[in-house]
Formats: sequence, C-alpha cells, structure tokens
Amino acid sequence: MNARARYSVVVPMFNEEEVIDQTYAVLTAVMERTGEPYELIFVNDGSRDATEAKAAAICKEDARGKLVNFSRNFGHQIAITAGMDYAEGDAVIIIDADLQDPPELLPQFLEKYREGYDVVYGIRKNRKEPLWLRFCFGAFYRIFNLIADRPIPLDVGDFSLVSQRVATLIASMPEHDRLIRGMRSWVGFRQIGIPYDRPERHAGQTSY
Repeated sequence: MNARARYSVVVPMFNEEEVIDQTYAVLTAVMERTGEPYELIFVNDGSRDATEAKAAAICKEDARGKLVNFSRNFGHQIAITAGMDYAEGDAVIIIDADLQDPPELLPQFLEKYREGYDVVYGIRKNRKEPLWLRFCFGAFYRIFNLIADRPIPLDVGDFSLVSQRVATLIASMPEHDRLIRGMRSWVGFRQIGIPYDRPERHAGQTSY
C-alpha cells in the first residue's frame, strides 16, 4: 500500500469460493467511496475449495489485499482474531464473506466511528432464515444474557466496526473458546448499534 490504512476490513472465510469475487467487488466499491486508504484482510480458515487460490489472486492484483492462511480449520472466531492481529488501520471492520451482512451499511458505521464511538455493531432486525433457526438464535441471546455477567445486545452478530484499541484488547485476551460479540461488549468503551435487514446468502451454502 502507498498510504497507511485508515480502515482494515477483516473477512473470515471457510469454503467461500462461490462468493469471494462478488464480496471483493462490493467491498471495494463501498470502501473506495470513503476516499480514505484501507486494506482488505482475507483470513482463509482452512478452506478445502478454491477460496485460497481466489483470495491469493485478488491480493496479487490489489496491493490493499492481505491473505492470512490457516493450516487447518480453527473456527470463525479464531479467524476474526487473526485478522485483528494483522490489522493496521485506526479502525477494524469485521464482515463475513457471504454478503448477508450488507457492506452498504459500512458508511453508517464509519460515520458513528467519526462521531467518537469505539464500537459500532449491526443489529439483525429481520432475518431471511428458516423460522426454527431464527427461534434458536433469539433463544440463544436471551438465555445467554440470563447467565452472563455482562449481557450482550440482543440479535447482534460479529458484523461490526471497532477502534484499533478495542481490536487490540480483544485480540490479546487469553480465551481459547472465544465469542467476539461477547468480548466486544465486555471491554466497554462507547458503543452503538445500527439495525438492518439481513438477506439470504449471495451464493453457496453456509460453512460455519
């Protein structure tokens, strides 16, 4: 990169060969409109398809791209943590490769960050998943908050922006079994949520 990244976009991936090209195109279009330098950090979590090859090709063509390769599948939360470790930006954006979390929402995240928020997270208002799955997700958050010392906001995911100081704190925490959205809530600082409708996957099937 010619300039230090203002924003780092972390994209954890596991068997996402069908969507990675479209994800890259959409993220690039959104981030270029910010007018500020950024980097894309693809974390290949031991994929068994062509995800690694496609991500490597993108990074070869675009100097803003970085590829972090795992030797095997370590899991979604570890992949996010690795991306935070490699992030150089003042703020770190976390977004899955499947385009269910809309990159078009990122300008709103950036606006809140510029207003002084250390954490900006998406709140899933409507989900295009089967009824039984939506029920399970809803039950999880409510049961979790009954027993947690520090509740997490309802119906949130890992789709978020965090300041570098928050990313550094989360990445340095010693937990082996990690829940990023819970750790994100636990560290404190100024936080705000933005509601959005969550569509179906752009292509392929969920691997996580």
